[in-house]
Amino acid sequence: MAEFKLPTETIELPSKGLMYPEDSPLSSGKIEIKYMTAKEEDILTNQAYIEKGTVLDKLIDSLIVNKDINQKDLIVGDKNAVLVAARVLGYGKKYSFTLKGEEHTVDLTEVDNKQIDESLFQKGENNFQFTLPHSGNKITYKILNGHDETKIEQELRGIKKINKDASPELSTRLKHLITSVNGETEPKRIREFVDNYLLARDSRALREHIKENQPDVDLTFDLDGEGEVTVPIGITFFWPDA
Repeated sequence: MAEFKLPTETIELPSKGLMYPEDSPLSSGKIEIKYMTAKEEDILTNQAYIEKGTVLDKLIDSLIVNKDINQKDLIVGDKNAVLVAARVLGYGKKYSFTLKGEEHTVDLTEVDNKQIDESLFQKGENNFQFTLPHSGNKITYKILNGHDETKIEQELRGIKKINKDASPELSTRLKHLITSVNGETEPKRIREFVDNYLLARDSRALREHIKENQPDVDLTFDLDGEGEVTVPIGITFFWPDA
């Protein structure tokens, strides 16, 4: 009986694997994914996954060749790189979308990984230092991965059950990404600091610092008449009819 062979591609991760434990396959800075098939199209149109917001996670898990890797192990920027590669391999390099009533088409093969300052990284560690510019407090923080995002979502859902008008997403994310304040690592103390002592301008400075330095793909395109626009990744990124 003839054996079917499915082609695969090896993707360069924006993080270069620098922040993953050395015993993790991701520390190589690369990840192998297979080409999308009808099975993955079923995932993209699965209404239960769409309603739960897990459809892209299910897609990535299906595409990763090394099953020792869970998509939740990936930081967001590396996850985005996998999604862009999967889209190109599955449906081609041209992506069309509508912005302000006008249709635009971009070439996804022009997407590059952001340049990172490797001097900020210690091999195998997801831990970074930053001094808050206005208060002078010294903090350490981590780049969030899928496991962290799940915890944040669960916490936010729990808060909504108690107070449906509450919307503490920003402060909740900060409580999960900050790992120490002036050497204090106790989660309770970190939460107290975020709620009561973290200045708004320091919060903004930290978020801008992370945005600038965290590994990711550069999804900005210069569109005629619109200037620089960041292309969002969602279900329609793969299949406009999904």
